[in-house]
Amino acid sequence: MRRTLILLLLLASLLTACRSAASDGAPAQPSWWNDAVFYEIFVRSFYDSDGDGIGDFNGVAQKLDYLSDLGVTGLWLMPIFPSPSYHGYDVTDYYAVNPQYGTLDDFKTLLAEARKRNIRVVIDLVINHTSDQHPWFRDAKRDKNSKYRDWYIWSETDLGYKGPWNQRVWHSSTTGFYYGIFTANMPDLNYNNPKVTKEMDKVVSFWLKDVGVDGFRLDAAKHLIENGSTQQNTSATHEWYKKFRAYYKKVNPQAMTVGEISGDPPSVLASYTSGDQLDLVFDFSLANAFIVSANNGSASYTVNALKADEKLMPGRQYASFSANHDQDRVMSQLRGDVDKAKVAASLLLTSPGVPFIYYGEEIGMVGRKPDENIRRPMQWSADANAGFTTAKPWRAPDADYPAVNVAAQTADSASLLSHYRALIRIRNLHPSLRTGDLFILPTDNLRVFASLRVKEGDMVLTLINLSADPIRDYSLDLKDTPLATGSHSLAPLIGASGALSVSSQPLPELQPHSTYIFEVK
Repeated sequence: MRRTLILLLLLASLLTACRSAASDGAPAQPSWWNDAVFYEIFVRSFYDSDGDGIGDFNGVAQKLDYLSDLGVTGLWLMPIFPSPSYHGYDVTDYYAVNPQYGTLDDFKTLLAEARKRNIRVVIDLVINHTSDQHPWFRDAKRDKNSKYRDWYIWSETDLGYKGPWNQRVWHSSTTGFYYGIFTANMPDLNYNNPKVTKEMDKVVSFWLKDVGVDGFRLDAAKHLIENGSTQQNTSATHEWYKKFRAYYKKVNPQAMTVGEISGDPPSVLASYTSGDQLDLVFDFSLANAFIVSANNGSASYTVNALKADEKLMPGRQYASFSANHDQDRVMSQLRGDVDKAKVAASLLLTSPGVPFIYYGEEIGMVGRKPDENIRRPMQWSADANAGFTTAKPWRAPDADYPAVNVAAQTADSASLLSHYRALIRIRNLHPSLRTGDLFILPTDNLRVFASLRVKEGDMVLTLINLSADPIRDYSLDLKDTPLATGSHSLAPLIGASGALSVSSQPLPELQPHSTYIFEVK
């Protein structure tokens, strides 16, 4: 009896340890998305296959070989649902596709063609709100007794409080005031109503099971359920995601969700990726650090951001990126400096996290807000309309397209595109860069970023000179790393040649804005 009790206590302690290990957000084994490199596409602007000036599903399908050659293994498609707006973030039908992009069969063909190339596809799912033109809202607005009335949030009076960025959130109508955190055209859904949750479960099942997507990017994820004037990161929102996760994992255990949690520190991000809510969240703080380090020539911003992530999100279940469809493009933030853009790419693709690349970022497309300017057509060639369409484009490409385009950079081994391809190829070849442990190597020169990634027998060392000057005075601190003991050699992958030995200064000089990546033997 005593022996049985001891065994039971031992088993209980082991189970407790397993739960504790899982609580940091780290999966027992890396999931497919942890090995992926994602590429964000605005379908309207990617490639027009039928000559109407608007990008479409068939256009994306025709460019899959380009994406495969780039090394991309996952796509995030911005909203593809019917919508009265050009961007699609106000949905009028969750069970259909935007007819300007093609048919549902066209979309299924795109999915099939992507799978042939081992590329997964996730779609933007906008569940926080609908369009004010959605039949649900139109009926709710027209009739207080509508069955859809409590699918939205209503008040007889304007409750007066503002939103997180001091915006108006209560909007008037002939039948009362309704809540919409973004605009009057985007009324928020009421997830305190179980019927709304049940409907969204049906939507998720349709796209995962019937259509076959691999997951969802969740727009405005932190704003789902309000608590009076508290409009983000509420406990009710977290509880909802726990049930949501249980449902979508039941439909497809391999389905992925990545949430937009913008403007919050790693401690808040970690609360969404504790293993029972979202699979990933976008790390906006890290994205900003990449850009600031590249712009200012100082590693400290990236080092501090990565250290915070390692402390608060040790499972590394976050999506890394440099910019997206809501921000000025990377090249514009870096004031047109291609060398700095290469440095930013190196930071992104050698650091932990699941990297996302915004279309055109790999060739240095520019664009500053308003949003239409950062969502212009992809620049494929120097041909008319940047090779995007044979018709008048929905929006003109940037004027620099004759010089900045895929065709020109494909032929140039020193181009930004070639740099992205090389980085992604190395990341895809080395598990340490995808899911390995991170050792940030202290240096005595803040202009040098140095890291070691380790995954079982695979080790990769990265050195980046963030400055515009050559650096000779630097020294790496190797203690408390696997390089501190034993005899190791360095096999160059990018930026150097010939076998080198591991030391505090493996190269006598680091060239300006240069990246050196080594496999450690």
